Amino acid sequence: MVATSVLVTLLIASLASLFMAWAIGAGSSGSTPFAPAVGANAISVMRAGFLVGILGLAGAVLQGANVTETVGSGLVVFPDGTGLSAVAAIIALLTAALLVAVGIFTGYPIATAFTVTGAVVGVGLAMGGQPATAKYIEIVSLWVAVPFVGGGMAFAVAWLLRHEATEEGRLVPLLAGVVGAILANVEFVLLAPGDEQVSVARALARSLDAPPLPTIAAITLCCGAVAAALLYRDVRADEAAGQRHFLLVLGGLVAFSAGGSQVGLALGPLLPLLGTGPTAAIPITGVLLFGGVGLLIGSWTGAPRMIKALAQDYSSLGPRRSIAALIPSFVIAQTAVFFGIPVSFNEIIVSAIVGSGAAAGGGEVSREKMGKTVLAWAGSLALAFGLSYGVFAAVSLVR
Repeated sequence: MVATSVLVTLLIASLASLFMAWAIGAGSSGSTPFAPAVGANAISVMRAGFLVGILGLAGAVLQGANVTETVGSGLVVFPDGTGLSAVAAIIALLTAALLVAVGIFTGYPIATAFTVTGAVVGVGLAMGGQPATAKYIEIVSLWVAVPFVGGGMAFAVAWLLRHEATEEGRLVPLLAGVVGAILANVEFVLLAPGDEQVSVARALARSLDAPPLPTIAAITLCCGAVAAALLYRDVRADEAAGQRHFLLVLGGLVAFSAGGSQVGLALGPLLPLLGTGPTAAIPITGVLLFGGVGLLIGSWTGAPRMIKALAQDYSSLGPRRSIAALIPSFVIAQTAVFFGIPVSFNEIIVSAIVGSGAAAGGGEVSREKMGKTVLAWAGSLALAFGLSYGVFAAVSLVR
C-alpha cells in the first residue's frame, strides 16, 4: 500500500514536471530564440516553432544537467541533507507552470526562471529549509546584469553594423568568427566519460595528448577562422542571403542553449525524489530526455503565439538588429548554463531586442509593453514565492 502511494505521488510529480516543461517550451525557450529571425523575415513562424523544438530537445539532453542540479538541490539548504518532498515538488511545479501558462495565453512573456525559483524557494522555506544566501546573490547578480550586459552588447553590435565607416561584408563574418570560437569552448556531455561535460576544443586537445592551454587556444582560433571564412564566402556571393543564413544559425544556437538552460527549471524539483549519482532511480540523461520531450511538445503546440508577440510587438527588427540581439543572447545563455544559474530567456532576448532597437533611435520599441513586461517579471517572482509558500503551509496543516 505504501509503495503504491509513493508511486502515485511520483507519477503526479512527473506529470507536473511535464506540464512545466510544456509551458516552458511554449513560452520562453520555444518563443525567444527565433523571434528576432522571424522579425527579420528570415524564417516563418511555424517553421521556427518546429526547429526550436528539435534544437531545444538536443540542448536539454546535452547541456541540461548543471541548471537541473542547481534547481534541485542548490536553492534551499536542508540540514538533514534531504531535498523537496514529493508534495512540495508538485506544488512548486504547478504554481510556476500556471503562472507561465497565464503569460502564454495573455501574450506577456513571464520570466520562467523567476517563477520557478520563487516557487522552489517558497516551498523549500515552508518545509523548514534554510536560504542558500550565497547562491541567491549569484543568481540575482546575473539577473540584474542581463539587461545591462545583453542590452549593451546588442547596442554596440547594432551601432557598428549601422555605422557609415563599417564595412558590413567584413564585420558580419568577423562576428561569425567570434561565435565559432565561443562554440568551440561550449561544454557538452557525450564528449567525456560518464556525466562529465567537456568542450570540443578540450576533447580534441585530450585526444592529441598535447599541452592543454596552447592546444585549446589554437583549436579555438581555427574554429573561429573557419566560421568567419565560411560566412565571408556566403556574404560575398549574396549579402542578404548570407545575413539570413547567419541569423538562422544564431537562432539555432540560442534555441539549443535555451533547452540546456530551461529544462532544469522543469526537472530540478524532481531530482530529490529520484535520487542522485549511482543510487538514482533513473540516470540523469533519461531525466533530461523526459524534460526535453516536454519542451519539444510545448514548442510545437504553443510557441508560435509567443514568437509572433516578441517578433512584432516589441520591435520591428531587420537583419542587422536581429544579429545584434542574438549574439549576446547566445553568450549570456551559455554563461548561465556553464555556472548552472537559472536564467530567463525572455529577459535575455527582450533586453537584447531593446538594446539593438536603441541603436536605431528606440522609436519603434513599445515602452508601455516593456513596462508591463518588467512588472510581470517582478510580480511573477513574488507571486510564485507567496503562493507556493502559502499553499504548502495550508496543505501541511490539513495533512
